[in-house]
Amino acid sequence: IVAHKRPQIEVVFVLDTTSSMSGMIQAAKENIWSIASTMASAQPAPEIKMGLVAFRDRGDAYVTKVFDLSEDLDGMYATLMDFKPQGGGDGPESVNQALHDAVSNISWSDNRSSYKTIFLVGDAPPHMDYQNDVKFPQSIALATRKGIVVNTIQAGQDVQTTSAWRKIASLSQGRYFNVADEGAHVAVATPFDSEIATLSKELDETRFFYGAAEERAMSELKTAASEKLHALASAASRAKRALFNASESGLNNFRGNKELVEDISSGEVALDDLADAVLPESIRALPAPERQAEIDRQAKKREDLSAKIAALAKQRQAYVEKELAGDKDLADSLDHQIYETVAEQAKEKGLRYEGGPKY
Repeated sequence: IVAHKRPQIEVVFVLDTTSSMSGMIQAAKENIWSIASTMASAQPAPEIKMGLVAFRDRGDAYVTKVFDLSEDLDGMYATLMDFKPQGGGDGPESVNQALHDAVSNISWSDNRSSYKTIFLVGDAPPHMDYQNDVKFPQSIALATRKGIVVNTIQAGQDVQTTSAWRKIASLSQGRYFNVADEGAHVAVATPFDSEIATLSKELDETRFFYGAAEERAMSELKTAASEKLHALASAASRAKRALFNASESGLNNFRGNKELVEDISSGEVALDDLADAVLPESIRALPAPERQAEIDRQAKKREDLSAKIAALAKQRQAYVEKELAGDKDLADSLDHQIYETVAEQAKEKGLRYEGGPKY
């Protein structure tokens, strides 16, 4: 068994996507990058994989949609952007099915030292009257055997949901907390966001993926996901993504698999050893003597853009800290409560968090 060089975090959000959850879904769209950056702020820097289980109820357009754990957070974010709250409205939802899928149909690692957690987010209790349904105590028992902690986040004030969410968290020795319907997330738009977002797009354009046809097809999906978020996400979200990508934990999201500039610059592969067939089209189109020069040029451009983003990130952070100074509601925010939960639980896996959440 090969030991992991860096600690691992595996987190799956189980999210109610019915109509009443519109505020929370919007909060998730805006805050997923700051949550990722918060998780990335641990020492030592962890490898982070995220997954998503969206759920509604029987009779809705879908019961569950499962998106497996991946370091490709761009892909998950692009998926999250597509969610439009619909359905529901009749009380209990298919929480049991969602938890079962999260525990059983996600590719959790066998690494016992990995911090594995589920955040169940919703405003309605589980249907306990469905036949052929794995009830949540059974799923929680399996989660415990797999080393997964289940935390619950209740949106709104429904008393039946409070009871169920508290019980689910208690069975897993997880944490329950409540936030307002709109998600109570901290949103600070800064004067630096647009420029950081623009530089981040330019940085993405320095990526050149190579490999066999199947590998390049996967890379094209990643490129499409990042292009989608540049086109549709808010400047603040794109800025927060850039800051996550700049962290040690976020590099894998930025680079993806088999990225030519990084692999050649680091010496992992030599350009002369690669057949034309595996090269990206834009590099393959160049005369052989010019290919290395183009890769060197992109590497230098990447270095310059990264330095500019880092400088703006410091200014952005100072602005955010000034804006939030003295805000008494921060402790009740979604961001802060997720931070406290992760900091407390991941400590057992050797991860240390200091300085609070990233906004």
